Amino acid sequence: MRAFVFPGQGSQKIGMGVELAQASAIAREVFEEVDEALGQKLFQIMKDGPEDALTLTENAQPAIMANAIAVLRVLEKEGGISLADKADFVAGHSLGEYTALCAAGAFSLADTARLLKLRGQSMQAAVPVGIGAMCALLGADIEKATALAEAAAEGEVCTVANDNDPTQVVLSGHKAAIERAVAMVKDHGIKRGVLLPVSAPFHCPLMQPAADAMAEAFEKTPPGPLRVALFANVTASIVTDPAEVKRLLVEQVTGRVRWRESAIAMKAAGVEQFIELGGKVLGPMITRSAGDVSVTSVIGMADIENILKEL
Repeated sequence: MRAFVFPGQGSQKIGMGVELAQASAIAREVFEEVDEALGQKLFQIMKDGPEDALTLTENAQPAIMANAIAVLRVLEKEGGISLADKADFVAGHSLGEYTALCAAGAFSLADTARLLKLRGQSMQAAVPVGIGAMCALLGADIEKATALAEAAAEGEVCTVANDNDPTQVVLSGHKAAIERAVAMVKDHGIKRGVLLPVSAPFHCPLMQPAADAMAEAFEKTPPGPLRVALFANVTASIVTDPAEVKRLLVEQVTGRVRWRESAIAMKAAGVEQFIELGGKVLGPMITRSAGDVSVTSVIGMADIENILKEL
């Protein structure tokens, strides 16, 4: 069995999608459609920067999605395959869940771009700059990370945001609490704590205003039927019902990304091959979590040609 997976924030970089756009009119169409939907020249920012503009959450989220969908469209249209025929499941890390749903046909490309733009803006606006923070815990499993978060909270928000793999967990919350957590890592048997260069504390209760904004957006743009079942971030389990997808996407804004559990659950469901479209960050996490599985990263034309031989 096979799962197609889609990367999250942090996988953006200047020049993303450029080689693909030069090689394929289909990829160019994706970037043009996203630009048109957003009423901005996002692809120009992806191509030329400046870096701080691409890193802005409201730009990074639709850019990462557009890059992955461009890879998928080239695979489908030039490779003559259909995701629904080749994938048993889809999954994505945080914003990547929206990319996965676009790939599965639950949202159109234009709607996905607009939803992610709004999501990025809402997350940014939910907490004033300087109030929240996030940190990565290296050499930490979920038990150690949870104990550290509880010890560092001291009445403030400090919670697990991303359970990425058995060696990497991300905490999110009030800045002072996150700084305390970083200072206390050694006391909890954790190798290292690193503050992340993010503009807001994602996936924690401080994001409730953004969750409310997304709930309102989904009333106007609800997800449609899925052609491929999704492994959802907040439950690490299969979801196919559009109403349930909508509920979980709202919950995901403040909830934990259970990526380690998702990788393990997909393997338990029979997935032996994971294909990451538009990035190469999820593959190592999947291998560390699920063990002996095949992981392939597909970013450029050469990757697309190689994977087509396997599909």
